[in-house]
Amino acid sequence: MQALLALEDGLVLWGRSFTGPGEAKGEVVFNTSMTGYQEVLTDPSYKGQIVTMTYPLMGNYGVNPEDVESRDIQVEGFIVKEYHAHPSNWRAQGNLAHYLRAAGKLGVEGFDTRAITKRLRQVGAMRGLISTEDLDPARLVRRVREEVPEMTGLDLVPLVTCAQPYWWEEGSKARGQGQQTPAPDLASLWRQRTGRKVVVYDFGVKFNILRSLAARGLQVLVVPATTPAAAVLALNPDGIVFSNGPGDPAAVTYGIEAVRQCLGQVPTFGICLGHQLMGLALGGRTFKLKFGHRGANQPVKNRLTGRVEITSQNHGFAVDLTSIPDPEVELTHVNLNDGTLEGLRHPKLAAFSVQYHPEASPGPHDAHYLFDEFMKLVI
Repeated sequence: MQALLALEDGLVLWGRSFTGPGEAKGEVVFNTSMTGYQEVLTDPSYKGQIVTMTYPLMGNYGVNPEDVESRDIQVEGFIVKEYHAHPSNWRAQGNLAHYLRAAGKLGVEGFDTRAITKRLRQVGAMRGLISTEDLDPARLVRRVREEVPEMTGLDLVPLVTCAQPYWWEEGSKARGQGQQTPAPDLASLWRQRTGRKVVVYDFGVKFNILRSLAARGLQVLVVPATTPAAAVLALNPDGIVFSNGPGDPAAVTYGIEAVRQCLGQVPTFGICLGHQLMGLALGGRTFKLKFGHRGANQPVKNRLTGRVEITSQNHGFAVDLTSIPDPEVELTHVNLNDGTLEGLRHPKLAAFSVQYHPEASPGPHDAHYLFDEFMKLVI
């Protein structure tokens, strides 16, 4: 089945669908990971985006229920050079096409993903539209410009945050999906558990962040993104984590305010969008990167130790450290590709954050120590 991709700058490419008819709209970005396509598909930070994979072959190891990072596929569309319909892997419980189709998501192949990536690197991430139904190139370009919103100024967190607070649990029945346990109020839910307890603000949290916290003996309460800081602080938690998520951080004003109120009250740890919100809460600014950092091979230097970490990243915005007025804020990590800020800390407020994903394993364990650093603050 033919499929047409149109970008807002007028570029039009032909390919074919491997999931059936449909359309996908969003910001077109590229990811340089060689594996991990199921984690990419289910990462809430990709909400509102069409993802192009630079590695040419996708689908060869299938899909399984253990590698998901959220309850749903989050990407708007998936572009690959070549789709492999017959996976060969002992963990596979299905193929990629069926997986996407069941979620109502469009997957396409036969596109020159190298050409798309080069265009995005030259021009920047752009709005795009893929269709198997509207195959008129001029009309599709016009529709992109009229129908697809700009990412700048866009708050997508309400589309991915949880509806109710819940304790993170994982077992044979949960299968990595998490279990939501509604409660009449936050305080009564909090009293259900004992031990070291932390709150995670869900701006689009990845399950492996929750697993990484639980693996260190913490009881993890996940709360919706709009939960008032006063309600969380009233629980007297041992720590607070501000999670990853999609969209423009400057548009998540309720998240910025929550971080601002929590800073200095309990130990805090920001990841990805949570890092950006922390930068904004400290008085700084964020800006949109030309084409973002998305992949499992981003080199980051830890300025405190001098070590280089190979990191997994997915973000299109960054914090401008020079804009933060507080002299106590320290730059802790820097991206070695473009020199952008990858981490900061405020020792007096027991707060720190990183732009990348310490729960992922491209290094494979280069960044896991960050959860241990959070544990030192919690204990």
